[in-house]
Amino acid sequence: MAVRAPAPRDPAIREIDDLWIPLSDGVLLDEYSEREQLDVCEALAWVGSQPWSTGSVGMIGLSWGGFAALQAAARRPPELKAVVVACASADRYGADVKYRGGAVLGCELLPWSSTMLAMSVRPPDPALLGEQWRELWLERLEHAVPFAETWLAHQRRDDYWHAGSPCEDYGSIECPVYIVGGWADPYRQAVLDLLEELDCPRKGLIGPWSHQYPEEGTPGPAIDFRAECVRWWDQWLKGEETGILNEPQLRVWMQEGVPPKDDHRPQRGRWVEERSWPAVRISPRRYSLGDGTLMRAGAPAQTLTVEGSLVVGSAAGTWCPWGVSELPGDQGCEDDLSLCFTSEPLKERVEILGSPAVTLELSADRPLALVAVRLCDVSPTGASTLVARGLLNLSHRSGSAKPQPLEPDKVETVRVPLDAAAYAFRPGHQLRLALSPTYWPWAWPSPEGVTLTVHTGGASCLELPVRPPRNEDGHTAVFAKAPDPNASSGTSTRTVSHDERSGRRTITLDRIRGRRQAREDGLEVEGAQKDIFTIVDGDPLSATVECRRRMVMHRGGWSACVETQSTMSADAEVFRLVNLVEAFENEERIYSRESAFEVPRDLV
Repeated sequence: MAVRAPAPRDPAIREIDDLWIPLSDGVLLDEYSEREQLDVCEALAWVGSQPWSTGSVGMIGLSWGGFAALQAAARRPPELKAVVVACASADRYGADVKYRGGAVLGCELLPWSSTMLAMSVRPPDPALLGEQWRELWLERLEHAVPFAETWLAHQRRDDYWHAGSPCEDYGSIECPVYIVGGWADPYRQAVLDLLEELDCPRKGLIGPWSHQYPEEGTPGPAIDFRAECVRWWDQWLKGEETGILNEPQLRVWMQEGVPPKDDHRPQRGRWVEERSWPAVRISPRRYSLGDGTLMRAGAPAQTLTVEGSLVVGSAAGTWCPWGVSELPGDQGCEDDLSLCFTSEPLKERVEILGSPAVTLELSADRPLALVAVRLCDVSPTGASTLVARGLLNLSHRSGSAKPQPLEPDKVETVRVPLDAAAYAFRPGHQLRLALSPTYWPWAWPSPEGVTLTVHTGGASCLELPVRPPRNEDGHTAVFAKAPDPNASSGTSTRTVSHDERSGRRTITLDRIRGRRQAREDGLEVEGAQKDIFTIVDGDPLSATVECRRRMVMHRGGWSACVETQSTMSADAEVFRLVNLVEAFENEERIYSRESAFEVPRDLV
């Protein structure tokens, strides 16, 4: 299917043969491609040229849609007057599903690639495309590319990642931007980064939510964000004065420190705000690392070691949680297997807002190693709650463009940024910093077992962005209650099992979306996905990820189904991927293809 588009009106929009743009045909070969971004600009031009349009267009998007909105804003099409970006990032390499601190995100790189493989080989709708739908379906099945192959071919921050990453030139974004995130969402750091780096009109909002719009947000409380969007659009698309520019630049939910729990109650806390970001009233507080302690004063010189246990990371939760059941659990078992530094019980409340960071003087006994850092809140009962975490592939200690292996046992000074956080540590609670050279399945393990040595008494420290509370906190930012959400057709379960005899740890994530109506013309869809992460403690080369996907379309007595199975493993030299794609029409298999791919490990 194609639609006639108007002639491009901006040099950033490239000429296209005959100006015909395919809308639902073709084969998707990668995310955030040049073709995709040009299509978005052409769509904006088409909308802006219609007789029913004022010529002022806004974009709103969650996740991929948020990426697309930022990428469109960076191209500055004249029709685009403002964007709302939810749960997205301006950095495709360092702040997305593939890499973190140069470490391969084993928890998400293959799972997201597997999801996109299944989505990209679904058939077009025969009711919309007509008789050629089957030919196009077979073309997709034959030519679809697992995105993970491309991502693993670029393990460094090279030119491939620069394309579609507005962080390479924040000044390219000039239209107003409203950036939204959630404390349970992996993209929350982008809210603070964009507020700090952009020069255009901008606002930020971070609430107690996962990867969702705020009106659907769990664990909650959810808010009526649609009303907030209407004010934003009225200001920038209609030119009406809504007062939104006179409000604080950043509003966040300050999480009240409580032990982790498994129920679905909204999180305790309150709304706080800052007139501008970065906020000058927030100052760093330094804690020195001692002999298992965090101290405000200088710590004595010590040499402490930790051997990597490959079961550390089992309580990490999922990278992009669907809801409360996938959030991190009690960190006590992880702490017992890590090198921990714990403060004395706090005598007064300590609130943080911003990005903690850790500086470490350390060495490793292997040329390839990583460090996982967790900041936890330890309650008087001993429960350990995850507040923020960070990863660093130590070969990327000086940057990800030109990584260098470690010289074994040579002391290096590294800085590890942690996730953005707004969190209140209550009196009687303790701060805990936990370090480990392993964090499976979030970080793909180093090829050999690693012992880290941390040196205290010098530069090693934790820095917290401490925010003094204000009397108006909890009163000045009042959002309307969210409308009752539609009943969810999805379920999610996460299980961890351990075989004592073999040492094998298995983490299984099952997500099911039941059959539901997708359109009023009778089209129904359903789907299921299963991710299985396995590893044998003591054997980093045993790490394996297996992803299964099933997506089905129904209309009347007709059905079309695609099933994929993707696996990822590695030895000391290469990563290996295997992908199986199968298609069924009316439960009869009509297509099957298996492909294999290898790529050298590049200082991972």
